[in-house]
Amino acid sequence: MSTLTITPELTARLRASGYKLTPPRLAVLQVIFGQGGHLNPAEILERVRKIQPGVGRASIYRTLELLTQLGIIRPIYLGESGPIYIHAEGGHHHLVCSLCGKVIDFDQCTADQIADDLSARYGFTIVSHLLEFYGECAECKAGAG
Repeated sequence: MSTLTITPELTARLRASGYKLTPPRLAVLQVIFGQGGHLNPAEILERVRKIQPGVGRASIYRTLELLTQLGIIRPIYLGESGPIYIHAEGGHHHLVCSLCGKVIDFDQCTADQIADDLSARYGFTIVSHLLEFYGECAECKAGAG
């Protein structure tokens, strides 16, 4: 598993809000950032327990809520499966299968140029964007034929 480099900024954000970087919080961050995000709370819990055995479900939900409030992570809702969590900054680009719910990340995105144009036009600092396309994945199309 990849490890997360805890930056002084991240630690400062937690401390400025009156929170410490506890082992369960660190484990949640390692899972989300180290494994690319796109995990639901149950998957996060399962992977966190490999790092910090004994962490409870309630602790995971509280940590996810706290990290969301602090703008470190954010939930996204794809389909009807409930939230999955990703890091809050930067661009996130997905192809989402409307049939099976499969999520495919892609890097090719012209939204960065649009973000630059909007920033210049409105004096707005953009730190993140989310672009999603919905349709049918290759496997579902093959099965439907």
